[in-house]
Amino acid sequence: MSRMSSLFACLVVILSLVSSAKAQLKPYYYENICPKALSTIQKIVYEAVSQETRMGASLLRLHFHDCFVNGCDASVLLDDTPTFTGEKNAAPNQNSLRGFEVVDRIKDALNSECKDNVVSCADILAVAARDSVVALGGPKYKVLLGRRDSLTASQAAANNSIPAPTLNFTRLLSNFKSHGLSLRDLVVLSGGHTLGFSRCTNFRSRLYNETSTLETSLAASLKSNCPINGGDNNLSPLDPASPLSFDADYFEGLIQKKGLLHSDQELFKGDGSGADGLVKYYSSNPVAFWHDFGSSMEKMGKMGPLTGTQGEIRINCRKIN
Repeated sequence: MSRMSSLFACLVVILSLVSSAKAQLKPYYYENICPKALSTIQKIVYEAVSQETRMGASLLRLHFHDCFVNGCDASVLLDDTPTFTGEKNAAPNQNSLRGFEVVDRIKDALNSECKDNVVSCADILAVAARDSVVALGGPKYKVLLGRRDSLTASQAAANNSIPAPTLNFTRLLSNFKSHGLSLRDLVVLSGGHTLGFSRCTNFRSRLYNETSTLETSLAASLKSNCPINGGDNNLSPLDPASPLSFDADYFEGLIQKKGLLHSDQELFKGDGSGADGLVKYYSSNPVAFWHDFGSSMEKMGKMGPLTGTQGEIRINCRKIN
């Protein structure tokens, strides 16, 4: 009987530790640790977006690309070294991810404001993404905090885990489900493409493919900026109607066959699928899009966080302590 009691006691302790680890993510995590942490992040994000509107989309994308590779742990921020290969030069990130200097400025300001190294780089990415959305007219959704930073990164995982712009719907949904995200999450988080631009190399095949469904006049105009050869880094808006404003125009564009990336247009095929229904719903209900986007961002932000004594809080987001 005493042995059973001991086993039960151990089980209670284990469950308690698991519950405690999960509970560490909370919106007011820094309220007593560093009361001005969130306002400090917001100030620098707003300044950066004011100086270059495109930076809002870049900071949002950094958070996505971080969370989709082994969880939201700031692994994407680590620089390569002679003995370490990180994620910055993985195929989805190389010559593409931006905003690292803004993160550096935020981290330096926080270390000064908080008089200590207490705000993780992973939390900076999560809050900066939200503040970027707000700065460009979107919703102020809840961000859960208390993550810690990884001690390593994986270029191979970045190559395999971040959904490519060429994926079809089946593979897109499979990718999202592998991260614990649903069909609704796939559609609503793809709505983040209401902001920003994409390089020619990501959609060239869509322009010069005879079977492409891309709307004819848009395809013609895009070809002038994205020739069949050269111009790989030339940019075009993901949302042709309003790439610098967080709104529901992205979904209306999909209905009009104006999805810039193949993966975008895969969400709306006009076949009456569940994805079709969600695209139509959000195109005509921007308030619902705002609400659900916040919910899905919160859900994504809980993917594989390091908490408690896991990982560390980096002094410099580009390297381990």
